[in-house]
Amino acid sequence: MNSDLALLQPYPFEKLRQLFAGVVPAPTVKEIKLSIGEPQHETPPFIKQALADKLAGLANYPTTQGSDALRQAIAGWIARRYGVPTPDAATQVIPVNGSREALFAFAQTVIDRRRAAPKVVCPNPFYQIYEGAALLAGAQPVYLNTLAHTDFAMEWADLPEATWREVQLVYVCSPGNPTGKVMDLAAWKTLFELSDRYGFVIASDECYSEIHFDEANPPLGGLAAAAQLGRHDYRKLVMFSSLSKRSNVPGLRSGFVAGDAAILKNFLLYRTYHGGAMNPAVQAASIAAWNDEAHVRDNRRLYAEKFHEVTPLIARHLDCRIPDAGFYLWASVAKFAPIADTDFARELLRQKNVVVLPGSYLARDNAGINPGAGFVRIALVAGHEECREAAARINDFCLSL
Repeated sequence: MNSDLALLQPYPFEKLRQLFAGVVPAPTVKEIKLSIGEPQHETPPFIKQALADKLAGLANYPTTQGSDALRQAIAGWIARRYGVPTPDAATQVIPVNGSREALFAFAQTVIDRRRAAPKVVCPNPFYQIYEGAALLAGAQPVYLNTLAHTDFAMEWADLPEATWREVQLVYVCSPGNPTGKVMDLAAWKTLFELSDRYGFVIASDECYSEIHFDEANPPLGGLAAAAQLGRHDYRKLVMFSSLSKRSNVPGLRSGFVAGDAAILKNFLLYRTYHGGAMNPAVQAASIAAWNDEAHVRDNRRLYAEKFHEVTPLIARHLDCRIPDAGFYLWASVAKFAPIADTDFARELLRQKNVVVLPGSYLARDNAGINPGAGFVRIALVAGHEECREAAARINDFCLSL
């Protein structure tokens, strides 16, 4: 067996299952699950219909690169969404089966094991795929704590030059999971300068980019930041996006990567062997989804209504705010210390049958702290009424502490 598998930690939801073992939830109220970032809004009917209409495509092997039509639809969406020149659909765009598998596979392409002590930088707290991808590529994860007193920004200056010289890949997540932080142009400029100096590749995870609260000011993306800074070749930069959150189709497993053509050429080679081709029917449904924005605006409206009503209710007792973007509340339970975030989550389930995720499960001990400890992640993915009910139960629970 691959000995590197022993380096992997249990996934947060496995830890949550173990935490809840033996807990009997309050029997008088139904469960409200706000622990996992699984969109629960309705999948648009036109996407379902596009999928059904192309089921005959199941009789054909798809190509790893996807159809010309899909790549062109994605390239067109990038240009419209970010105000950049339309990427070359043949060389700068690759469809993927959801951003998760691509984020993992990308490290296997980028990391050069011939170089001594390869390192991969990621935020902390973080999406655990970054860590697993680094470890199974033979690299060492390097964690950058994102903390409340710096507005959850990645502080590039925290890493010494000796570390940067060994970095081959940097994962960024903007909007962030779990904090909802969006990187501004200054942060991107600094990261690009570091990439130029040390030669590492940037993997920009932007799967939450379309859940935001100001139609006039959508989150800045990596490609847009690069273009604004004159980096029109997107050198050393690849962005990852997905339909899961944008279009409420997590089961479709459809996304894309876009950016530096030279890097994507190698990633396509890897994927040809990896077997990452997208189902033809899924490709047809994806084209329909990328070509429509009305359903995305409707989706944002639903999230905005929930966040603007529910956040003030939860903030009565837990320190939290509406994020820059995304569908998580990153809520501090520090005022209830010495109750840990794990204790808070377990007792909330027992007493109120509401499931949230302890923040410590999303982070690693680094620089003497676990930056997720003392927080819980609340995914406002359920319906409006359920989220309102969950907020009321959380308030009642906090009053009992």
